[in-house]
This record gives sequence, C-alpha cells and structure tokens, in this order.
Amino acid sequence: MKKLVALVTGGNRGIGAACVEEFAKNGVNVVINYCHHEEEAEELARNIKEQYEVEAIAIKCDVAKEEEVEMMVNTVIDTFGRIDILVNNAGIARDSLLLEKNMKEFRRILDVNLIGTYLCSKYVAKVMQNERSGRIINISSTNAIDTYYPESCDYDASKAGVISLTHNFAREFAPFISVNCVAPGWVKTGMNKDLSMDQIDEEKRKILLNRFAEAEEIAKVVVFLASSKASYINDSVIRVDGGKYN
Repeated sequence: MKKLVALVTGGNRGIGAACVEEFAKNGVNVVINYCHHEEEAEELARNIKEQYEVEAIAIKCDVAKEEEVEMMVNTVIDTFGRIDILVNNAGIARDSLLLEKNMKEFRRILDVNLIGTYLCSKYVAKVMQNERSGRIINISSTNAIDTYYPESCDYDASKAGVISLTHNFAREFAPFISVNCVAPGWVKTGMNKDLSMDQIDEEKRKILLNRFAEAEEIAKVVVFLASSKASYINDSVIRVDGGKYN
C-alpha cells in the first residue's frame, strides 16, 4: 500500500516544520514548501528521511504566485503521483501602527496568507477531485475571530479571509474532500521572537493555561484532522489557544 503524501506550505520552520515531522512520525511522505531559507528546508528534508521511514522533498515556491504554485503541484505529482493532504500554513506578519502601515507590505501579507491559501487549494483540489479523496487543513488564527490587535490588522484580516475560504471550500469540494481550519492562539515560533518579556507576560495572563503553545501542539491537531480519526469532521474551525480570553 502506497504511503499518503502531505504538502505543507511554509513547512521549513515553526508550525509548518512541526506538522512535517508529525506527519512523518505517522508514516506520511512529506513535501516541504518554502520561499526562503533553502538550506534550512533541505536539511529538514534530510533529517526527516534519516529519522523516519518516509520520503521527504523540499520545493521552493512563492505561494502568492500562481505559476509557481502550479509548478509545485505538478512537481509533487511527478514525484509521488498523488497529494492526499494539503496544509495551508504559509503566513507572514508585519506589525506596525495601523495608520502608518506600508501598503506594499499590507498587500504582501494578503497575497501570501490569503491568496496563497486560495491558489494552493485550487490546484491541489483538482488533483484530489480526480482521486475523489483528500484533506485540506487551513491555518488561521484566533486573531481572525475575537482577539484583535490593531497593529496586526492586515494579518487579522488575512486570517479572517482564510476562515471564509474554509467554509466556501468545504461546500464546493464536498463530499470527497474535507476542509477544516485550525485557529491557534499564541505559539512559540519565530513570528513572535520580537515580543518583549512584558508583552509575553501580559498575554500569558489572558490564557487559562498560562503559557504559549509549542508548535508541536498545533501540529498534532492538524495531523488528527488529516487522519481517519477525523473522518466526520468537515467545515469546522478548531481553536487551539489554551483557553484565551480578552
């Protein structure tokens, strides 16, 4: 029996890298998409192949560019012949005062976080529809739901759009492809590396578990949604935030 194949966008670090490793632990071949940091992505692929009995490849692709996304999907099909799982994880943030945001950066955030999710889903869903099977898991954020930060309004808007896409994809791709969304709260990743200790302590006080998540804790939920254990979960948004409140 052939192994399943998972494509993880932004899979070279943070939540994406944790998803790649968690899939590999569960015997799934993995495709690590990256846009920057080629050596990091290739090293992760090598480590995955050495540690687990799966195949792993790294593919450079800017998910905001349609021609690159199409080429990436074709490369995966040429290599593995299938794509069973898509994790739309690639995302960026550029915090700044709301009234002073740079419009070039604002558009780039929407392009990567929202348009990238659409483009990857568009091309992968065509493959999955032919197979009459597949799982798409989108990574949003509690910022899209009820924990807004004006300095992150562009990021928040892009992640709210990801939730909207999730609901529309689920309706369009049913019944053979399930589409769900994970909305993490604070996670210990490089995206939050510039937070001061005072900011971290302030945010921890708003979390019932009194800590930020490990990337692996988000990845385990993603892999669960991609598994047969979640066979009757569809069109859902699952918060993974430790019990965050405002």
